[in-house]
Amino acid sequence: MADHLTQTKRSWNMSRIRSGNTKPEKIIRSTLHGMGYRFRLHKQNLPGKPDIVLPKYKTVIFVHGCFWHRHPGCKNATTPKTNAEFWQKKFLENVARDCLKKIDLEGLGWHVVIVWECETEKSTAELIAILQERVSGSITQ
Repeated sequence: MADHLTQTKRSWNMSRIRSGNTKPEKIIRSTLHGMGYRFRLHKQNLPGKPDIVLPKYKTVIFVHGCFWHRHPGCKNATTPKTNAEFWQKKFLENVARDCLKKIDLEGLGWHVVIVWECETEKSTAELIAILQERVSGSITQ
């Protein structure tokens, strides 16, 4: 199926996609705060500028968009039909960069937690369970 937008309009739309303070990030931050965690945001001095940093626990959280970071098995991780070669290259670069940043952070002694965008759409109780499992698991290691 061909793109229904012009190349100029598509480019404009894509340029409006934010990298920080997204709705999924805000949901995670609100939930973590309600769970009693205190954190810092987008630490510039850490590899990959993690979305959420729990300095007390030496844990960082990345809130990954399923589309951009290729959540395995997720219905939101679709690949556009047009310009497929460009998109494949883009996605491979994103995933490789994520992997390198995770290795860099772990090398510095940080625990890395990934929360996927689609997980923020679950009920609050389910999201709390996910965060407890991942964050608490990274703290006790």
